[in-house]
Amino acid sequence: MRRLRELNCVNGEGMMYEILTNAAVREADQRTIASGVPGWELMERAGRAVAHRAAECVPVGRRVVVVCGPGNNGGDGFVAARILAEEGYEVALHLLGSPQALSGDAAWAAGTWRGAVSPLAAMNLVGAELIIDALFGTGLSRDLEGEAAVAIAAINASKAYVISADIPSGIDGDTGAVRGIAVMAHETVTFARRKPGHLLLPGRLHCGSVTIADIGISDATVAAIASPYAANAPGLWLATYPLPETAGHKYGRGHAVIVSGGIGSTGAARLSARAALRVGAGLVTVASPPAALAVNAAHLTAIMVRSIDGAGGLKSLLADERLNALAIGPGAGVGDATRGLISVAAEAGRALVIDADGLTSFAVEGAAGLATLTSLAKVNPAPTVLTPHEGEFSRLFSEVNEIIKAPSKLQRAIAAAHHTGAVVVLKGADTVVATPDGRAIVNDNGTPWLATAGTGDVLAGFITGLLAQGMPGREAAAAAVWLHGAAARAFGPGLIAEDLPETLPAVLKRLFERSGPI
Repeated sequence: MRRLRELNCVNGEGMMYEILTNAAVREADQRTIASGVPGWELMERAGRAVAHRAAECVPVGRRVVVVCGPGNNGGDGFVAARILAEEGYEVALHLLGSPQALSGDAAWAAGTWRGAVSPLAAMNLVGAELIIDALFGTGLSRDLEGEAAVAIAAINASKAYVISADIPSGIDGDTGAVRGIAVMAHETVTFARRKPGHLLLPGRLHCGSVTIADIGISDATVAAIASPYAANAPGLWLATYPLPETAGHKYGRGHAVIVSGGIGSTGAARLSARAALRVGAGLVTVASPPAALAVNAAHLTAIMVRSIDGAGGLKSLLADERLNALAIGPGAGVGDATRGLISVAAEAGRALVIDADGLTSFAVEGAAGLATLTSLAKVNPAPTVLTPHEGEFSRLFSEVNEIIKAPSKLQRAIAAAHHTGAVVVLKGADTVVATPDGRAIVNDNGTPWLATAGTGDVLAGFITGLLAQGMPGREAAAAAVWLHGAAARAFGPGLIAEDLPETLPAVLKRLFERSGPI
């Protein structure tokens, strides 16, 4: 199959897919400074970027309150305050601590400010149209309390527009956690790249819209750090997205199999099957228990139906090597029968998506069940993708402390992928796609409209359909998650699961048009 070229621009952010941890940000700063760019110049550019956004939000002459902390984030605030004052804004600056205690580049920035420096405790927000939050950046390592917590509570209670420098104060840059209390910003201006806390919940909810400002940290510097984390965007996987050849045929686009549950729970498999077909699989078959065959057949047209009687029946079906990707779990039922089906699929070496009841069937067996699932994923030469929501994840990995007690959703997904040898799609508003080698992609285009029955079954079908067409496991999962969110956003209010496959063609059309001729 042909592949699409990579997009040159995604959401106006160019190729800024990398996510930098707090440590990686420090390394990027140090590498840039070592290359000959002074630290104060980076701070000047950061403060200017914040001031520029502020000036776009409120007219000249209005009252702006700048709240600065004792570190480099506060230094950014001093620069922003100076520039806004020079442009004619009425600027009040409040500092946590004393100016004499500032050091390094922050002390330099404070020295360029010619206005009054008032204590944070004296902060007065009356009449302020805009607040710049420069209290604490990504380096925060403790819960906020005392004077800082009181100030943040006042900022959140005000009616002023709030812009945070780097990240809202009180948000952990690595985990997205709230450290005691955190600023609720309308927007955030960050530098070079986003951090995990900009994308992971609840941090993302505190950031508002996020602007990435260029302060002189080059793409080459970021690339040299080789961050294993990225924000999901078509440019990450579009080059591997399969397109049909002019002289191709349906058999060249893969044959997906969705395993159905019993007569009372067939709908989930049909949702998955429709999704696999819509996303491009050449053929899709619903493998149905004999008792449910008539029900499935009555509801399907382009999708085929085959009768299988348990694991033995699936093994016979998979004697046809053209059937190259399976989804097992949606409506499958919990227990030995489902575990047997998954064992057959993994041992047959097929690309495999394990969802819903498939995951729960191993979770109910405790540590032994997880061990069996792990062995199946590792013996399978084709990609195995696990798609748990938070509840399924907690049940499946409940006895593995290094997974359950990892400090963030990002780290939990990575630990689970490493443990099982599978691609793990930890679902939610901030879905994480993690691989056993420690890489991870965080998705941020989800929408509350997806919180309805059956949407997870559709996602499983999207992944299976892309795997059937030969996409690698990581890329197939990331593409499916992004397309799932994009389709939900395109449809909007009133969405039900059945709408997602029907909305997908319009999403794909726009995506392909942006990438150039097909």
